[in-house]
Amino acid sequence: MSSAANVVLIIAVVGYVVARQFKARQFSGNARRMLILPAVLAFLALDNHDLLDRHHQTTSAALLVIGVVVEVGMGCVWGFTTRVWRDENGTIWAKGTKATAFAWLGMVLIRVGLIALGSALGVASGEGAIMLSLAALLLVRSAVVTWRAREIAPAYRVPVAG
Repeated sequence: MSSAANVVLIIAVVGYVVARQFKARQFSGNARRMLILPAVLAFLALDNHDLLDRHHQTTSAALLVIGVVVEVGMGCVWGFTTRVWRDENGTIWAKGTKATAFAWLGMVLIRVGLIALGSALGVASGEGAIMLSLAALLLVRSAVVTWRAREIAPAYRVPVAG
């Protein structure tokens, strides 16, 4: 994919995810569905020829690893700041909170900081690193929310003895 197409894809994915995050949504728990977007992003990132800077491979690889590890951590934070609950019918719901918004802001600031650090070190940063990190973020967030949803005790509809 071209550089412009990658940027459009990244913006579209982030916009889509953020818009959905702050609406109460019924939790499906469908593992295949949770894997589709991260898998596509990871494939496109690994297929990208500018994932590592050819002139600074060690430094760019270190920045890539740091970026992915940070996004994994932020995926955990995002997953734990998401409100997960069961309604009176037993349906599980999830919705982002104010803390989730701050987690997103922190994630963006960290990403900008990593890009600035790479630039200061003379390392060219491509969209592939952002797509791979975003894939890790989405995968971990989905795993955390799924784990939390499965930990919620079922709401049994038992009549109260009177």
